[in-house]
Amino acid sequence: MAKTVIMPRFGMTQEDATIVRWIKNEGDRVEAGDPICEVTTDKINMEVEASADGFLAGIRYPEGATVPVTEVIAYIVAAGESLPASRLAPPAADASSGSAPGIAGDRTGPQVSATPVARRMANAEGIDLAAVAGSGQEGRITRQDVDRYLASPPGQIASVEPGKVRATPAARRLARESQVDLGQVPGSGPQGRVQGWDVRAVVEKMAPGPAPVPQQPPAAQPSGGTQPEAIKLEGMRRTIAHRMQASWQQIPHITFTLDIDMTRAMAMRQQFNARFGGEKPSVSMTAVVVKACAAALRLHPLVNSYFRDDRVLVMPDINVGVAVALEDGLIVPVVRNADAKGLYQIGQEVNDLARRAREGSLRSDDVVDGTFTLSNLGMFGIDHFTAIINPPQVAILATGRIARRCVPDETDRPAMRSLMTVTLSVDHRAVDGAGAARFLADLKTILETAGAQWG
Repeated sequence: MAKTVIMPRFGMTQEDATIVRWIKNEGDRVEAGDPICEVTTDKINMEVEASADGFLAGIRYPEGATVPVTEVIAYIVAAGESLPASRLAPPAADASSGSAPGIAGDRTGPQVSATPVARRMANAEGIDLAAVAGSGQEGRITRQDVDRYLASPPGQIASVEPGKVRATPAARRLARESQVDLGQVPGSGPQGRVQGWDVRAVVEKMAPGPAPVPQQPPAAQPSGGTQPEAIKLEGMRRTIAHRMQASWQQIPHITFTLDIDMTRAMAMRQQFNARFGGEKPSVSMTAVVVKACAAALRLHPLVNSYFRDDRVLVMPDINVGVAVALEDGLIVPVVRNADAKGLYQIGQEVNDLARRAREGSLRSDDVVDGTFTLSNLGMFGIDHFTAIINPPQVAILATGRIARRCVPDETDRPAMRSLMTVTLSVDHRAVDGAGAARFLADLKTILETAGAQWG
């Protein structure tokens, strides 16, 4: 009996992954555990392994396709075995008749059990929910089911209303605001689905150009007549670009900046490292900030949340992601349950995760389920910057370098202090300004009173 190969889920927040390349080809012999294709998420590249011994068959998606998690991407069959007809037929229509279920009345009527979000998406996309398989409790259709249906291979979307353009909610909103006809926008999403960035590209082309100027002689070409180098966004870089653009367009960011006196935190770190000598790895300032963030998040659980399906999900665990720059992008390994760990253990984990991130040896468990992110550019001499939220998280903290500055002391006399500028970006749908300000105030207190109890 044919075995399925599905797009795996590498974390609870992952919804899809992109097939980078097929390592095995149609008809190749495989053994259980053999890597058959490489996929990428916004966090990491991973290999999908064969689920059984046999021959790879029925590859359903080409390289470059973005596939929802748990979707079947191929099959493994025994020698001489062929795929059952049911595996080859489109799931949403009767392949023998070549016809699709008719669309009559309300496409999302009460006779179909579906979540409110799924109904809104179906109405927006012109989908008959009766043709969508539900994965929720008692077969209820969820948002993920509608996404999976929209991402089906050609010929499998059977009940899209004629003339209806498939587009994401963000794309529809941008089209309305910019007075763009969605029917004229080429879609780059699964099966031509129009994405927000597709509409933005059309809007930019529509923008009036600069006023004409008198014709000038052609500008001199660079030495040797060289042309600009075109770098195509692929793999991790492409996924990051799309995710960050979507985050900036869809999340109402609000930012808060303050200076923190790091004098005591620096002294505590120095004493901590001196205490252990060369027997243990040194604790970085990043580890100190991770520890402080975890303590502040325990006081402000709303900042340690996800925003999904118009709901704020307060997460029970505090998992702090630490952004690490790579040559081809950015990766965010996670320190799990950071509030329950001592400074030494956090320091070890931060060093180990950063090293393995640069070596390309991170595991999927290292980069998933983060609930809050820290991005530190102090080592590059940056004083202040603003970071973009990594959805579905609702907050990210950007920290600059620790610099000696002259500021007034308690008696308003000039004094030198080691200050670090931090900027908190929050999703204003989930966190109000006062809540974000209180979080920063407590983070400041924690760092400015850092003591031996951190060990």
